[in-house]
Amino acid sequence: MRSCSVIKYIYGFKSLIMSSRSARTTRLKTRNLRKRVQTKSASSRHRNGESSMDATFCSEDSCSRYYLRRRSHSADGSSGNSVSLSDLSHQPMRKKKKKSNINPALQPQGRVAARYLQHELPDEVMFYIFSFLKELDLCNAAQVCRRFRSITNDHELWKVLYMEVFEYESPLMNPEPRVFQFVSPDDPNYDNPWKESFKQLYRGIHVSKNDLPLVETVKGKRIKGRNLIKFDTIESAYNFADTEEIEDPLIFVHTGTYRSEFLLIDSQVSLIGASGGNVEDNVIIERDTESTIMFVEGARRAYLGYMTLRFCPDSASAVPHHRHYALEVAENTQPVIDHCKIKSLSVVGAAVCVSGQNADPTIMNCSIRDCENVGLYVTDKAEGVYENNEISGNALAGIWVKNGANPIMRNNHIHHGRDVGVFTFDNGLGYFDNCDIHDNRIAGFEVKAGANPTVIHCEVHHGQTGGIYVHENGRGQFIENKIHSNNFAGVWITSNSDPTIRKNEIYNGQQGGVYIFGDGRGLIEHNNIYGNALAGIQIRTNSNPIVRHNKIHHGQHGGIYVHEKGKGLIEENEVYSNTLAGVWITTGSTPVLRRNRIHSGKQVGVYFYDNGHGVLEDNDIFNHLYSGVQIRTGSNPFIRKNKIWGGQNGGILVYNGGLGMIESNEIFDNAMAGIWIKTESNPILRHNKIHDGRDGGICIFNTGKGLLENNEIFRNAQAGVLISTQSHPILRRNRIFDGLAAGVEITNNACATLEENKIFNNKFGGLCLATGVDPIMKDNVIFGNHNMVDRAVNSGQCLYKISSYTSFPMHKFFRCRTCNTTERNAICVNCINTCHAGHDVEFIRHDRFFCDCGAGTLSKHCQLQGEPTQDTDTLYDSAAPMESHTLRVN
Repeated sequence: MRSCSVIKYIYGFKSLIMSSRSARTTRLKTRNLRKRVQTKSASSRHRNGESSMDATFCSEDSCSRYYLRRRSHSADGSSGNSVSLSDLSHQPMRKKKKKSNINPALQPQGRVAARYLQHELPDEVMFYIFSFLKELDLCNAAQVCRRFRSITNDHELWKVLYMEVFEYESPLMNPEPRVFQFVSPDDPNYDNPWKESFKQLYRGIHVSKNDLPLVETVKGKRIKGRNLIKFDTIESAYNFADTEEIEDPLIFVHTGTYRSEFLLIDSQVSLIGASGGNVEDNVIIERDTESTIMFVEGARRAYLGYMTLRFCPDSASAVPHHRHYALEVAENTQPVIDHCKIKSLSVVGAAVCVSGQNADPTIMNCSIRDCENVGLYVTDKAEGVYENNEISGNALAGIWVKNGANPIMRNNHIHHGRDVGVFTFDNGLGYFDNCDIHDNRIAGFEVKAGANPTVIHCEVHHGQTGGIYVHENGRGQFIENKIHSNNFAGVWITSNSDPTIRKNEIYNGQQGGVYIFGDGRGLIEHNNIYGNALAGIQIRTNSNPIVRHNKIHHGQHGGIYVHEKGKGLIEENEVYSNTLAGVWITTGSTPVLRRNRIHSGKQVGVYFYDNGHGVLEDNDIFNHLYSGVQIRTGSNPFIRKNKIWGGQNGGILVYNGGLGMIESNEIFDNAMAGIWIKTESNPILRHNKIHDGRDGGICIFNTGKGLLENNEIFRNAQAGVLISTQSHPILRRNRIFDGLAAGVEITNNACATLEENKIFNNKFGGLCLATGVDPIMKDNVIFGNHNMVDRAVNSGQCLYKISSYTSFPMHKFFRCRTCNTTERNAICVNCINTCHAGHDVEFIRHDRFFCDCGAGTLSKHCQLQGEPTQDTDTLYDSAAPMESHTLRVN
């Protein structure tokens, strides 16, 4: 009863609104209320200049009852109710109208009532009255005066109406076709976001399985405060919009599950879910026989948003479903799919299929997850933009791209798939930008069979196998991605594939960084590869990539590993601080390394072994814990124009049958010999400069061989060339000079062929031969050497004074039986004559040594020397280099 009374008051109040307008605009005071209302003019209606919502979502028909008191106008512009004076004289006298039975409190009382209503009635009362109005009535009330407009614009009034019609908990804006976005109720860009959303969406058709509060009824009369159209099914609403040819039709699908509807969209309709809470969870469209929703030709500007699409075929059905999908987009369409959850439980096919020429949808902010097949399938030259989607947990690939399809994928989250993350194959293309691809069971991104995608700014990580897998003639451009923490290699390239891997961060893999095998190729350029458990780049089995301008560092294994007939052009890379060798070359491999900087490794710089070959040219190789270059076991590289320096061990070590052409290199400032040749190795050394070593220039021992031609060997701390222990090299046309020890020393039953060498200006002598050594000599020039050993002997000095324990001057080698010295102790002739005078002494041989007496390592203090120094036994050869014990890892 109370509600009915309020409604009566409201509609009396509506009449009062109209009459109050008249009271403000007319100067004629009569006793006839009806006549006074009829004399309201158009000019008085527009005098206040107030804009209203009426023009936005009120048609003329729906609002005409508020202007029933207007006089209709005839065609000639005069009032339809006006009469001439002559006609008036012939008309009969009208009867006086009886008094109305309407409550006098609701009767307008001229200016007094209008003033009371517009200015004196409290805002709280007005707000309460307006709360019973619907949206069209509120718009009309807002035209009365500024105060009414202010009160009717209250956010709470419009929020209640808005949630009653649309169910949304935040205003949804439609600023332009196919664009729908929720905004905050306090958005400063809108005076009243709830009202503005009403204005933009009011044209929509509604679909609901439940009743909507569309109208109210008083005494059986329909109150037109709201003008909406409602259907029970989506299909019937779509058919109505199509039949009526509504421009840019908008259909709201309200809360509920809609099953078995045939939705073939071939027009520019917009379908959008309408619900409280999480809209897409509450509006569900489901089908079990054919595709749930199909967009076909004609749907160029269609929109689908904020709902769940499911394809749930009967598992017992014999109908094949490999061409049935939850969402299907056919050729010549451009729909927008926004904020949808899409799922298919069919074990074949895909959840979303985009197929055909000019199929160009925009799919954004959608979730495609936990499907029993492929998530998103783009094929047959289809295109489209796919962004901000979550694609996860699907039984097959998260995304398939094939048959010339060329989609644009941006900001997608593709993860925890039970297969590969993204699979491009059969000449598929695509542009993938800023996608997060992780925790997929197979590769994060797979490229196969002529596919050629572009992948940029993506993060591919924590794959249960590899990161990126390119095979079977795959191509692709992978640029500025982060590829890390995958269980296998970050990038795999095989079987004649030729991708471009450029400017990526490839790090922290549980195996290698980039793995190229099985005739793989590729351009590997400007990448930062570090912290991987195996080699930063591995090349094997006839693969032939181009590797350049990369940083390969801080690996837990080696930097670059080339094996099993691997090839490749490796140039201008920086390879440093790896746990094992900077570069390994083995088992018949023949890469070309040019202009690389290989340094600061914890083992060897470049390691050739087991028939490793190739070209090492114009590289800087420095500061390694082991040798800068090692060559062993049949390896035969061409090493040319490199700088090998600053090593904490030797420069180049050739051993265990190693070969090689070592030509025009600069080898200097290494802690041990510039070049070591040992154990049946037989390299060729030509035109090298070997200088300023902290040990010898070239050391050849333990049956080492080699041809040394036209080299410059100078300023080394030990012998320019030391030949020892049954070695037999050939030295021809070398210049050996300015050494801090001897020029050439031959000891320990070694031999040598010396032809046309120049040996001069060395401290301990030009050519020093141990007892029993008889080299082959021809046309050598030995001159201007200082012979500091003979001078020291002749002056009565202990030889330790000129050598300390770092040099090994060659002279007579004695031992003292009285002092119980062994063959590991050497005593110079002056100490024998002075310190051990009268002792039982023995001459051993003429050889290279330092004096242990002068070094203070014997029990008797040296009389020719100052305070004793603590030292080890004399070593007859320079300290042996550290050989690499790197394990072979396939």
